[in-house]
Amino acid sequence: MLTSKQRNYLRKLAVSENPIIYIGKSGIDREITNQAHKAIVARELIKGKVQQNAPVDARTAAECLAADLKADVVNVMGNTFVLFKRNPQHIRIELPTKKK
Repeated sequence: MLTSKQRNYLRKLAVSENPIIYIGKSGIDREITNQAHKAIVARELIKGKVQQNAPVDARTAAECLAADLKADVVNVMGNTFVLFKRNPQHIRIELPTKKK
C-alpha cells in the first residue's frame, strides 16, 4: 500500500514517461496482461493508455491490471493510468519514507 507522499512522488516520475500499454478494442486479454507483467518487472512503474474504441474505461482497466499483477494504481487521469509494483530483486525506484 502506498502512502500519499509516495503516490505523489510516483506521479511526478510518470509525467515524463510514455505509455507502454495500449488497450484497444479487444480489451484486456492475456496478451495485454503478459506484456504488462514483463514491463512492470523490468521498470516497476508503467504507464498505460486506453483507446477510444476500448470496451473498458481507464479506471476499470487500471484496477483490473493491478489486480492481475498485484500492483498498485498510482494515478488515473483521462484515458491514461499509471501502475507501480516493487521488484524486490532489482529495486529501481527509491520511494520516500517517513523521517524519524
